[in-house]
Amino acid sequence: MREILFGLCIAIAACAPAMSGEELVGTKAVDRPLAPSAELQDEKAINTNEPESKDLARQADYAEAMRNAAELQRVFDDKPVQFSLEGNYVQGGVVVGQTSPVATVRLDGDEVMVGADGKFIIGFGRDSALTALLVVTQVDGAVERTTLEIADREFPVQRIDGLDQSKVSGFTEEQLAKIAIDSEKKKAARQNTQANADWASGFMWPVKGRISGVFGSQRILNGEPKRPHSGMDIAAATGAPIFAPASGTVRLAEAGMYFEGGLVLLDHGHWLESAFLHMSRIDVDAGQYVEKGDVIGAVGATGRVTGPHLHWSVKWAGRLVDPQLLVPAEENVVN
Repeated sequence: MREILFGLCIAIAACAPAMSGEELVGTKAVDRPLAPSAELQDEKAINTNEPESKDLARQADYAEAMRNAAELQRVFDDKPVQFSLEGNYVQGGVVVGQTSPVATVRLDGDEVMVGADGKFIIGFGRDSALTALLVVTQVDGAVERTTLEIADREFPVQRIDGLDQSKVSGFTEEQLAKIAIDSEKKKAARQNTQANADWASGFMWPVKGRISGVFGSQRILNGEPKRPHSGMDIAAATGAPIFAPASGTVRLAEAGMYFEGGLVLLDHGHWLESAFLHMSRIDVDAGQYVEKGDVIGAVGATGRVTGPHLHWSVKWAGRLVDPQLLVPAEENVVN
């Protein structure tokens, strides 16, 4: 829809006659003089002997463009888009919104991508503030401000022993260099996101198995307190197929990552991303588009693990959110 509006603006500008500063620009009157560019002045001088028929043709094109713009505005006026929000207003939750496709949406000052159908998604991190400000600005300048109340969550403590100590602390220079290289690969893969809102079709469980670790738990590894768990763990046998929980574009498909082992990053659009860790086999390549339910690889025990399982984490705009809140509870994995 943005592209349609932009195209109409270009078409109108291309065939519009010269306007004085007292005439209308778009739909608003301006009181400043409009200075033509040097290029336009040169073109006018060159075309002084232009036949009158060409001027009439330009006027006809201009009139047609104005009629098209008026028709598009009528469609917007006849079918107003209702603003709505639905989702989990909790730390680690995501909320889906609906507005006009030409609206601008900001969450706490950061711009949010809006799809061609007006849908958008926002997320709240594990330790997010308990309020957030959502500002929606319509194309006519109307502004709607909504203060979102975010519920606090308590997260469990998880102790894991028996890990290879070289994966926990006391890293050598060689190991630190490897970790740095891996970090740059992930950073580069996350520079862009697709415009398609593949998340809008919903999520399925990527693998069947027992939930062995939950999002947000405070982790103590080999007796050392570490960062909270970034996703959820699903225990399954090595070689069990991993399915794409939603469609998207593969941004990274890399075996041998220091902590993650076999790693796939899947971009679901609008900065929503799934990460799949510890894979024994990777069946996709970077840049490949996969459909919801496609096999992307297999469960493994690579990287920092004590046994075979899938670690599934989800980020929205760099904020870790709870993947378990994305899938239907009635389709829970086997416990």
